[in-house]
Amino acid sequence: MSKERTRLVRSRRTRRAVLGAATALVLVGGGFAVANAATAGSEKSAAGVQRPVDKQAKGTAAVVSAANAFLNTLTSDQQASTLLDLTQTNATAWSNLPCGGTCRPGIQFSTLSDDQLAAAEHVLKLALGTGKDTGYEHVLQTLKADDVLASAESTSSASAGPTDAPTATDSASATPTDSASATATDSASAAAPTGAPPSGGTGGGPGGFSYGSGYYYLAFLGTPSKTGTWQLHFGGHHLAVNITYKDGKVSGASPFFTGVEPTSWTADDGTTYAPLAKFRDGLLKLTGSLSTSQLAEAKLSESFSDVLLGPGKDGDFPETKEGIKAGELSPKQKKLVLAAIHPWIADVDDATADRLMKTYAKELDQTYVAYSGGTGLDTQGDYVRIDGPSVWVEFVCQNGVVFQNQIHYHTVYRDHTRDYGNEFSFS
Repeated sequence: MSKERTRLVRSRRTRRAVLGAATALVLVGGGFAVANAATAGSEKSAAGVQRPVDKQAKGTAAVVSAANAFLNTLTSDQQASTLLDLTQTNATAWSNLPCGGTCRPGIQFSTLSDDQLAAAEHVLKLALGTGKDTGYEHVLQTLKADDVLASAESTSSASAGPTDAPTATDSASATPTDSASATATDSASAAAPTGAPPSGGTGGGPGGFSYGSGYYYLAFLGTPSKTGTWQLHFGGHHLAVNITYKDGKVSGASPFFTGVEPTSWTADDGTTYAPLAKFRDGLLKLTGSLSTSQLAEAKLSESFSDVLLGPGKDGDFPETKEGIKAGELSPKQKKLVLAAIHPWIADVDDATADRLMKTYAKELDQTYVAYSGGTGLDTQGDYVRIDGPSVWVEFVCQNGVVFQNQIHYHTVYRDHTRDYGNEFSFS
């Protein structure tokens, strides 16, 4: 272990002593390292069932092999927490909330050893896209954001004590900012949260919350296989990855929920992170291209404090599409619609993302663009939607919970016919 990595791990262990139940991971060289001192051999447990691994496998077969390799690192008890039945109840048990394992299945990252965590990381790396600030890289940044929240919450709680967090319907109390030059600690004194997050519900950690990268969970629903049907289920606060495999192919890459608070921050090493900047910027370019008359046609009469099709809203697509039809847009604007969709689709492996984008391009003329609030995506209630025969994307701004003088983002990608690989009926 390098001196720098040792320093990071020790610093996170020190912080963990302050946070109590909060746990964290350290990202080293683009990957994970354990910072909660979970070690192999610290507990006596029966070895788990060993599964075949093919290091030469490619594509989705490589994902299956990596899933098996991860399972092979686990004890029998850990395997029982990770390998679950593919049922509608398990598949739909995801949330944007910081509610730990009370609202999602799987094995908690903070309980894994270094070797186990590295094996879990390899599964995600193969299953997710390789684009810059999308796919695997985006997921890593989302986990880092939750560590920023954990640190800010601890600092605020220790110094000033918590104050009430705003609800989703509260108006912004200050001009929101996501400036890359503002470090997370600049806003940490705003307040630590109490009560319910904007979307409702309760968490599982201190004060009802479970912030930190240790509170993310990985499950395989169904047995990973090149011939059967199974789902990779990974998530935590502001993240839900649901990728369904059938007969060696991805049959569904949604629902995919991704959000972030703070929207950007600068780490101690000077690196600036903005996990949803590419997602937001694509929508800004799209809405910015619309003329006055086109904006009027795209404007929704409803107001939105959160995404419409978040957790627990499976199958609840509106019966009537609203907004401006992409078929009415110019060729340049049509390209902007596809470019705006792409960051969400790039969550899944590159080959599957390409296949999905070709489908959405064919359906583009029947796809609608709509918005509510303003088009700046910088104020509570600013909302953009893209709704096609298949694709569904939402992006909404909410008041901050931990960083209360800022806004934060919630987004979701769904597919009218491919959510959960179309394995379940929602009617």
